[in-house]
Amino acid sequence: MTSQRFLFARGISGALGVFGLSVVLFASAAHAEAAAPAAADPGAGDSGAYTVKLRTLEKNVNELKEQIFRTKARLNLLKETVLGGIIGASRAYIKHKNEMGSSFRLVKAAYALDGVQIFSKSDDTGRLAEMSDFEIYNGAIQPGSHTLTVVLLYQGNGFGVFSYLKGYKFTAKSSQSFVAAESKTTAITVVGYEKGNLTTQLSDKPAVDFRINVTGSGEGSATAVAPSK
Repeated sequence: MTSQRFLFARGISGALGVFGLSVVLFASAAHAEAAAPAAADPGAGDSGAYTVKLRTLEKNVNELKEQIFRTKARLNLLKETVLGGIIGASRAYIKHKNEMGSSFRLVKAAYALDGVQIFSKSDDTGRLAEMSDFEIYNGAIQPGSHTLTVVLLYQGNGFGVFSYLKGYKFTAKSSQSFVAAESKTTAITVVGYEKGNLTTQLSDKPAVDFRINVTGSGEGSATAVAPSK
């Protein structure tokens, strides 16, 4: 147990180091962004280049914000695990899978575990929608009951006579309770999909499904498909 606590403490120290570095980088980028207007030459010839640099700085700052947010969420979960006295007893692996139809494009995904947000990503470029799946969380978790909450934001997608769909946004929100068994790994695949048929209202089609798989050392796996709520 002593060696486990030592290894876990090293994990927290590493996470704190990443968090500290992220804060420093974020502060530096924010300072550079604030100083840019004062240092920029207002000449018309340089306005285009200045705009590009400003947008690049803004993108870098937003990426650092997301990195800091994810690090803080992981630190909160690590702190709860240590305070609960459970070190490496249970693990959770959460993955998002995109099975949505072509009429919808994923632009934001947000995940919360027991009320603590562990993942949030927004993307209007289409890259998020093009990913068939991506990891949400992979780490320690306290044995016992937990609740996973998912909020998915979609933008309508269409061409020609259906191009009006791009002006609409749709939200799919769902929660699922599960039990993390001691010394086991709970793998949860959250699937965003399009339900219904041709008569289903467009706003009712975005849906969420939870597929839970529990594995343990020297044991087989048990899979449960939980309906969305």
